[in-house]
Amino acid sequence: MGKLDGKIAIVTGAGQGIGRAIAGKFAAEGATVVVTDLDEAAATQAAADLPHAAAFRTDVTDRQAVQELAAAVTARHGRIDVLVNNAGWDKASPFLDSDPDDWDRAIAINLYGVLHTCRAVLPVMAEQGAGAVVNLGSDAGRVGSSGEAVYSAAKGGVIAFTKSLAREMARHQIRINCVCPGPTDTALFASFAGPKLREALTRAIPFRRLGQPDDVAGAVAFLASDEASFITGQTVSVSGGLTMS
Repeated sequence: MGKLDGKIAIVTGAGQGIGRAIAGKFAAEGATVVVTDLDEAAATQAAADLPHAAAFRTDVTDRQAVQELAAAVTARHGRIDVLVNNAGWDKASPFLDSDPDDWDRAIAINLYGVLHTCRAVLPVMAEQGAGAVVNLGSDAGRVGSSGEAVYSAAKGGVIAFTKSLAREMARHQIRINCVCPGPTDTALFASFAGPKLREALTRAIPFRRLGQPDDVAGAVAFLASDEASFITGQTVSVSGGLTMS
C-alpha cells in the first residue's frame, strides 16, 4: 500500500527532469497522476510510462489554460488532492548582462505559474476541506546564486508565497510546503553548467555528488502524503548539505 493511494495529483512540468521523477514516485505510491507540461509530447510520453496517468499540455503562464486544466481534472476525477508546482525555467547570466525579456519569462514561469495554479486549484481543495500543495523553490531563493539573480528573486517569492498561503489555507485543512532543490543533475542544469562549475559544486556539496531527481521526488512525496499531516508552511532543502539555512 502506497502513501499516496487514491490521491488525485497534478504535477506541472512533469515531462522531464525533477517533475518526471516526482510523477513516477507518486504513481509508485498509488496516486493517479495528471502530468502537465508545455511540451505535449514529453507529457504524453511521461504519462504513458505510468499506470492510470493522464497528460495535459499546459502553459502555467496562461491563467485561462490553468483554469481549464483544473476544471478538466475536477470533472474527470471529482477532486484534486495534491498539486505539485514544479514547472520552472532559468537562463544563467550576470544580472548586468541579462535581457529584460528573460526577466519576464523567469518571473512568469517560476512565480506567476505558481500563482495561477494555486488560484485555480485551491478553491477545489477548500470545498473538499483537504489538500496538499508542494511548491518547488530553489536554494537559489534561500541563499542567492551568482548568475541567477532574477531566478533567485522569483524562487524567493515562491518561498514567501508558500508561507503566507499556508497561513491562509490552514482553516480549510490544506497544507502548503516548499521543497528547495540544490544543484541537481537535470537537462536544465546541464544547459548552463559546464564541467568546471559541475566539478566545483560537486566538491562543495558535503555528500560529494550532485542531487538526482529521485532525491527531490522522495521529499515531495512525503510532504504530499498524510504522513506529513501536521506540516505546513515549511521550506525543506534537498541539497546534500550544500545549504544549511
